[in-house]
Amino acid sequence: MTTALEVWGDPIGHSLSPAMHTAAYALLGWDWTYGRRRVDEASFADELASLGPEHRGLSLTMPLKHVAYAAAGQHDARAALTGAANTLVRSGSGWHAFNTDAGGIVAALAEAGVVAADRARIVGAGATASAALVALSEIGVQRVWIAARRPAAAASLQDLGERLRLRVDAVPLDSTTHASVDVTIATLPGGVSVDESVADRLAAAGGALLDVVYGHWPTDLSRAWDRIGAPAQGGAGMLLHQAVLQIRAFASGGVDQPLPREDEVVAVMRRALVGD
Repeated sequence: MTTALEVWGDPIGHSLSPAMHTAAYALLGWDWTYGRRRVDEASFADELASLGPEHRGLSLTMPLKHVAYAAAGQHDARAALTGAANTLVRSGSGWHAFNTDAGGIVAALAEAGVVAADRARIVGAGATASAALVALSEIGVQRVWIAARRPAAAASLQDLGERLRLRVDAVPLDSTTHASVDVTIATLPGGVSVDESVADRLAAAGGALLDVVYGHWPTDLSRAWDRIGAPAQGGAGMLLHQAVLQIRAFASGGVDQPLPREDEVVAVMRRALVGD
């Protein structure tokens, strides 16, 4: 029986995950398929219940990360911290939830030469911001500013910061001044506009930029970083590395066991990501 995996979300047609996963499975010689399905929050429970035993797991994107977390009986440490899951793996007792976004961010930062930092900023206060906060804690950050259109929306991130023993302050996105930081992680959805003057102020005090957007590049923020010659990268690296962790989870039920020929797997997935 062929093993089936899918990515779910709404919208989902833009997802590059099928190309990456399919390339990896072909290299490894696994009889696995990886499709996509448009699923919203209202239909999620019924769709999940309809899956047959051939479905080993799922990748989840917006807006399903919180309902996926709630559907699982087990959660890895990063999912438990964030309350969000982008990966479900079938286990003997149900579904095991993982958050591989945080690990993907750590790996993407490392590729950009950011392996440690003390002060950081997160732009945006949505679901991905919690994964970014966990990732920053893992590279040693001690203080984080959340720049959001509605600073009150960062309350849950401040609570998470307390659990991670980080100081987290929320400030308006359009503040006239921003504290200087070593690294900025932008978590705004693709296509969201940021006024040029706001972006320029963030860039001037922002250190290196990781913008998690990969389908709407360049972004208003990346253009601001470019204007001052500061390093900026898009979300392709995060997307790649979180997918590698997903495949580890699908293969072994956890993210710590490297894949066979993992360097080759990463290379072929990277080529699929850029369409080579």
